[in-house]
Amino acid sequence: MIKKEISEIKRQFTPSGCSISRICGCYIDGEKNKKTEFKEAFLSLPEEDMFKYFEILRKSLSGTVGKNLVNLDFPLDTEKEGGTQEFLLQLRNSRLQNDELLESFYDRIIESFEYTGNYLILLIHDTYDIPGRTSDGLAMEDASDEVYSYILCCICPVDLSKPGLSYNELQNSFQNRTRDWVVGMPELGFLFPAFNDRSADIHSLLYYSKNANDLHDSFIEQLLGCPLPLAAGFQKETFQSIIEETLGDSCNYETVKTIHDNLNEMMEEHKDAPEPLVLDKYQVKSLLENSGVKEEHLQDFDKNFDEAAGEKAAIFAGNIINPRAFEVKTPDVIIKVNPERTDLIETREIDGRQYLVIAVDGGVEVNGIIVNT
Repeated sequence: MIKKEISEIKRQFTPSGCSISRICGCYIDGEKNKKTEFKEAFLSLPEEDMFKYFEILRKSLSGTVGKNLVNLDFPLDTEKEGGTQEFLLQLRNSRLQNDELLESFYDRIIESFEYTGNYLILLIHDTYDIPGRTSDGLAMEDASDEVYSYILCCICPVDLSKPGLSYNELQNSFQNRTRDWVVGMPELGFLFPAFNDRSADIHSLLYYSKNANDLHDSFIEQLLGCPLPLAAGFQKETFQSIIEETLGDSCNYETVKTIHDNLNEMMEEHKDAPEPLVLDKYQVKSLLENSGVKEEHLQDFDKNFDEAAGEKAAIFAGNIINPRAFEVKTPDVIIKVNPERTDLIETREIDGRQYLVIAVDGGVEVNGIIVNT
C-alpha cells in the first residue's frame, strides 16, 4: 500500500465516514490470562467512546511506509487450509461473528506476542464502499467500483495512570488521585487484506509497529506467517556494512560523500512519486558505479550484499540517509553540514597527517559568539 491508499482508509475513521460494523476486544494481563472480552456493534457505541477508538485505529495506520508501516506478502503455503492467511481470511469473512474463530485469534496473539505488561487486543470489521474515480482522479460518490471488506487489529498496552493530586469539586478539596488502568496507543497492528491499487489484495497485508527498529519478529512469523522484513535501523546498518565491505581500503571521505549526494539526488527526483524510493541489489550496485567506485571493488559486491541483507532484500532510501543532514564524526569531534554544501569540507594531508578542512565563508560563531577569522 502507498501513502494515498492508507490515507483513504484512515478517512473512514471519522463520524461522517464510519461504516465499521463490529468491534471486539480481549484484555490480557501480565500473566497472559484473558481478563475480559467484549463484542459490540460499533455504531451503537456512545459518541465519546467512538472518538477514542477512532484515535487508536488511525494511529495503527500512521507513520512512514518502510519504517513504521510495512507491506507484507503471504507465502503460497499460508493460503492452504490451516495456513495463517487462510485463517485470517476466515476471520474476515465471518465479520467477527464467529466466537470460536475469535477465541482462536486471541490465543494465537497471546502465544506469539512477547510483552511483559497488560494489553488490549482490539479488532474491527468494516466494509468500505469504494467510490469510483473519474479519469482525472476525482471521486464519484454515487458510483462504487467495489466493496472492500477488511479487518484491522490493534494491540494496545494498558498501564496504570500516574499518581498525583486531583481536585474534588464536590468536597472542594485536593485529594490523592485514584489511579486506574489506561489504554495507550497501539504497539502493533495490521490491516488485512491490504488495500492495494484501491482494491482488496488477500495475498498481502499492511503491518504497523510503533517502534520501527523492533518489528516483533516472532509475532510476524507465528501469527502472520510472512517473511521477516528488515527493520529500519537494520536497513541503515546493513547499507553501511555493504559500503564498507565493498570499498575496503578505498572507503574514503570523497567517495562516501559522492554516494550520499547521488542518493540525495535520486530521492529528490523521486519525491513526487506515490511510492517511496526502494533500492534492490542491482540499484545499489548501480549507485556505487555512478559514484565512481571502480570495477575491481565491485567484484565481490553481490556476495557482500547477499550476506548482509539477503539476495532479494529491498532497502528504503529514506531509512539509510537523512536528506536534510550530513554528519562527519571522529572520536572527539562531530561536524554537521548543510547537505547542499558538502563541498565546504575536504580532506588534506598536511605534514604527513590527515585533516578535515572546512571553508569558513560567511563568518564563524563559537557558542553563539561571532569570532574574527
